[in-house]
Amino acid sequence: MKQKIRIVSEAEDLDGRSVDYLDYQDVPRLMTALARNQMAGEYNPPHTHRHGQLLYAISGVMRVATLGGLWFLPPKRALWIPAGEEHDQLMLSPVKMRSIYIEADVAASYGDSCRVVDVSLLLRELILVLASEPIEYLLEGRNSHVVALILSELESARTLPLEIPWPVDRRLLVVCNAILDTPGRARNVDYWADKVGASSRTLIRLFLKETGLTFRHWVQQVRLVSALNRLEKGESIGLIARDLGYVSASAFSAMFRRAMGESPRAFLIRE
Repeated sequence: MKQKIRIVSEAEDLDGRSVDYLDYQDVPRLMTALARNQMAGEYNPPHTHRHGQLLYAISGVMRVATLGGLWFLPPKRALWIPAGEEHDQLMLSPVKMRSIYIEADVAASYGDSCRVVDVSLLLRELILVLASEPIEYLLEGRNSHVVALILSELESARTLPLEIPWPVDRRLLVVCNAILDTPGRARNVDYWADKVGASSRTLIRLFLKETGLTFRHWVQQVRLVSALNRLEKGESIGLIARDLGYVSASAFSAMFRRAMGESPRAFLIRE
């Protein structure tokens, strides 16, 4: 990835609230919400939380990386990050981030691995409500219902198969970064093996070992994530199919249906 990275070094208040996540780690609440706006290119270096985190942005797109995976998050999706999971964040556009932190003992019931979840209209509005409250909000009344509803919505939220497993081998990193930059360019394993000075058999073995996917399935996963981002921007299925190297819109739709369980149009209508 070739974005210019600017590391965030100072936190500023947003509507009177701290935007430094460290200020949210010892709040005596089961759940709290951080609101922070960041510019395109800003980078939050690898860090961990003692809470579970629902990482979400009401506008803009983030790229999030852990030791083993990569995720792209537009406003209709959020990333569940279990307590203690190291991750970074790169803003691919101006981002209005609204993160929910949940105490580790409660967060444990939502899974011990990162996963992308659908953000329903109700969950979005609940997050906005909590983010508008003081950090140490009143526990009774409406706030208690908001917290309970967020937990309920998170429990029922659909998990989307959108992780891009990320390798550590330097040869695979060259291949994976190039494919991520141009997912529609058709290059086979033999081509990449020649580029990185390895045999085709070695690359095939490394892909399975380090990502858990075959080369073909890994490329398909990148194309699926790219397609979803573009669909949510309103681009046509035909244009996306062509740019991603599919012979027709129907071939692209068939891949999408196999991966997501529904057609691209059905996915967007449901949203």
